Amino acid sequence: MQSHKQKTHEDRSSEVQWQGKVQSPLHTMGSHTNLTPHSEDQFTKAWMHGDPRKVVYPTDSYGQFCGQQGTPNANKAILFYFNILQCANPTVLINLQCPTTQLCVSKCPDRFATYIDMQINYRRNKSYWEYYKQFCKPGFNYPDKPVSHVLRDEDCPPMIVPSRPFLQRCFPDFITRNGTLTVANQTIFKDGHGRIRSVVDLRDAANKVTAMQQGTESGITSLLDAKEVGIKIFEDYASSWFWILIGLVISMLVSLIFILLLRFTAGVLFWMVIFGVIAAVGYGIWHCYWEYSSLQGKPDSDITISDIGFQTDFRVYLQLSQTWLIFMISLAVIEAIIILVLIFVRNRVRIAIALLKEGSKAIGCIMTTLFYPIITFLLLALCIAYWAVTAVFLASSGDAVYKVMSTLPNCKYTNLTCDPETFSQSNVTKLCPGSQCTFAFYGGESLYHRYIFVLQLCNLLVFLWLVNFTIALGQCTLAGAFASYYWALRKPEDIPACPLASSFGRALRYHTGSLAFGALILSIVQFIRIILEYLDHKMKGAHNAFTRFLLCCLKCCFWCLERFIKFMNRNAYIMISIYGKNFCGSARDAFFLLMRNVMRVAVLDKVTDFLLFLGKLLISGSVGVLAFFFFTRQIPVIQEEVPSLNYYWVPLLTVIFGSYMIAHGFFNVYAMCVDTLFLCFLLDLEKNDGSVSRPYYMASSLRAILNKKNHKRPDEKKKGRNRRSSNQTKSTDM
Repeated sequence: MQSHKQKTHEDRSSEVQWQGKVQSPLHTMGSHTNLTPHSEDQFTKAWMHGDPRKVVYPTDSYGQFCGQQGTPNANKAILFYFNILQCANPTVLINLQCPTTQLCVSKCPDRFATYIDMQINYRRNKSYWEYYKQFCKPGFNYPDKPVSHVLRDEDCPPMIVPSRPFLQRCFPDFITRNGTLTVANQTIFKDGHGRIRSVVDLRDAANKVTAMQQGTESGITSLLDAKEVGIKIFEDYASSWFWILIGLVISMLVSLIFILLLRFTAGVLFWMVIFGVIAAVGYGIWHCYWEYSSLQGKPDSDITISDIGFQTDFRVYLQLSQTWLIFMISLAVIEAIIILVLIFVRNRVRIAIALLKEGSKAIGCIMTTLFYPIITFLLLALCIAYWAVTAVFLASSGDAVYKVMSTLPNCKYTNLTCDPETFSQSNVTKLCPGSQCTFAFYGGESLYHRYIFVLQLCNLLVFLWLVNFTIALGQCTLAGAFASYYWALRKPEDIPACPLASSFGRALRYHTGSLAFGALILSIVQFIRIILEYLDHKMKGAHNAFTRFLLCCLKCCFWCLERFIKFMNRNAYIMISIYGKNFCGSARDAFFLLMRNVMRVAVLDKVTDFLLFLGKLLISGSVGVLAFFFFTRQIPVIQEEVPSLNYYWVPLLTVIFGSYMIAHGFFNVYAMCVDTLFLCFLLDLEKNDGSVSRPYYMASSLRAILNKKNHKRPDEKKKGRNRRSSNQTKSTDM
């Protein structure tokens, strides 16, 4: 008996009969009913009992999957609604289930017909029944059965309408002609009960089904239109993918060249923009003075702003000399602040630019670091796949739940759970004629099923942890590689072989726990932020102002906390890669080191962010302009090569977005390089003094800015004297 209860889905679904008793096609999960908090791991249960087919395949009224191989429905992959008009019933929104028989079919109907008309025509032409019975319950072959009994027992649908498959379900084939909604060129049809209905009723019912299945308020017509647009977009991708790939390769090469050229252009770019801003503000001061002078002596120009009050037409204020005087004074103050700040932080700006140039040299010596984001991308893809598969198994690990569905508004048994095996012997069918025990959803009442939502939250937390660990691993690996560059006294001779691979191995072998701990702290904060966003979404209709205010404050605080933790984690990973200490010790050392050099940190951070943002815009913008001229056939030389497109903006936006993301990936490596070199530079200043025993490891350009120099060792001095004497001897001989 026990082995019989534990039959697999495939074995049991083949035994399901439409006449008589009906069995559930799911795995029997008897262990779930006795689940205790100390039983086997819940995620293991999800992997054991979860069934992704519940998500992939539509399910008919009897709990069978449509299109599942090895079952009678193997060739019936589409779900057909006996009477889709019943889906417009208000119970659809309440119970999320359409109160009509749902049947798996191999194809959707392609014509209008009713069971009454079929029965009339069947007597003179058997083909009418042969076509109509495709949409009746399997095994039903009684075309002479009274119509009232057929409709009562729901052996066959009362009517069929021309339909097409969408979302693996048969929906009426709506077409709008001259602003009029039609189905097969008809605006009205027979509903199988002797009434004439409008196709608008079909649309309303289809909209309810779409909203129920997709969880959206969009109607079926808008979704079908979106599907048509999606097909055209897919066609554009199919015809332009080669040129999109070329555009992305160009953006990759431009990003690489931009980073390598920063050693020559970083200072020029920064000072050009700064002097451009100063010149623009200066021009604004002159223009405001000119407007102020031209308004002097004009009637009504000396009226103050307080006299005229608030005006919706802001051009009125531009006729007042006081307005231009305020503008001029404000711009003059801004100009003075910019100049004073540049005077006071000029050395720090020079250090920041020198570090940017040094970062470009470091990447030039360790070019493999530019391709490490590919490894990060692959690891993140694995994390996302694991999370998605686990979430699907959790969501599909429930039992089949059957509920009473009735079209009668006064049926008190509607929406109550039922057993399809004993439903025909119950008195529900007598008290509520036409009611059925149909499949509703997958779920259950056991402890395991009640806590599936909690398990989904745990799965989300694990996902965040894995993602942050992957990012932390990449940051620590890159930091170790660039630190090996900085602490090489003679560059590039003293740089160890394969610095990136060595750093990756050290991070995995020695620092996994520290990286996991830092990732866990960040993941918990992100998890709390997600919960706060969920609560905010749920409380959008609430009128409790204090609760909304408190929630807004919490969201703001945790956003700031997340930004701070990301910043500290990044610097802690750099310290871990340098000294090999644990996470807490490294985070503490990094924090106090940065606090002792807070002005340098602020200047370097802003200068780096500004230049990298400028580079991203420059790369994505230039490649985007080139793509625009190409896809709009404005480059005469290659006009013949341009593919024919439905929407030229599809490949254009893809190239622009892809270029920005590629530049973002390259510049993330560069930013990590600059941050690592900066921390090494600060440590170098604090730990070393330029003596023979403790020389500075920084580049000569940085030593020149700080007026630092290394004392030469005696052997180097001797070599220097010998070199000078040999040069003098050569000059004497000449």
